[in-house]
Amino acid sequence: MTAAPGYAPRRTLPLRVEIVRQFKRRRTIVMFGLLLALPWILVIAFQFGPQGGDRDQSLRISDLATESGLNFAAFALSVSASFLLVVAVALFCGDTVASEASWSSLRYLLAAPVPRDRLLRQKLIVALGYSAAAVICLPVMALLAGTLAFGWNDIQVPGTGETIPALDVLPRFGIVIAYALVSQLVVAALAFLVSTMTDSPLGAVGGAVGLWIVCTILQAVEALGVLREFLPTFWNNAWLDALAPELEWSGMIKGASVSITYAAILIAVAFRRFRRKDVVS
Repeated sequence: MTAAPGYAPRRTLPLRVEIVRQFKRRRTIVMFGLLLALPWILVIAFQFGPQGGDRDQSLRISDLATESGLNFAAFALSVSASFLLVVAVALFCGDTVASEASWSSLRYLLAAPVPRDRLLRQKLIVALGYSAAAVICLPVMALLAGTLAFGWNDIQVPGTGETIPALDVLPRFGIVIAYALVSQLVVAALAFLVSTMTDSPLGAVGGAVGLWIVCTILQAVEALGVLREFLPTFWNNAWLDALAPELEWSGMIKGASVSITYAAILIAVAFRRFRRKDVVS
């Protein structure tokens, strides 16, 4: 059977088309609006909320949030990384295939014909791109909002209260954001896998977030001992080591290894399963 004249599998479903389609989705606009607005909401809360009493004992990351823009950005990331960013990444990656199935347009894409592996690859690339933008925009906006509200001062380290020059910490903040991106790969891959298994976008997003919450609960069970280190949520806050007086890599390396390993396995399973799936919607 010969291909139709002018048909080239590599030209089907261009990235630019998928990027524009996803950008026009209401959930994309709402989610980015929320992520960009959250730092300013936190600034207002700190400005009008009751001030802490004894500053000498303010060693928690929340107590040090108003000391500098960098402290505020670290605080904003710490309160959002375990849930809000998880929801954002799960939304972009879990909705991408399941939404096509729910609209009954997935079979028409495959009949175009778009090769199955290419369809998944294009959608995964765009979903990861939007997920990365979501993870990056929040701490960057928090840094801007915190600097305008609290000044560009040296950062104080949570736990010890030591001070590190702001210019020395700024490159490390890039490491913090990079690690936050890597740690969210598990959420992205899990949501993407579930998205290939269901016709319900809400089910794909909720399934990924639900399993992440289960991992967070299991992480708190000390009876599991060393087994907890294999949970993707165990190393969630390892990025704090990048803001310590002495940069410590061991926790971030272990966390990145766990995250990348799980992500690679989950994405491979998603591709393998979708190749054999009977698409009827």
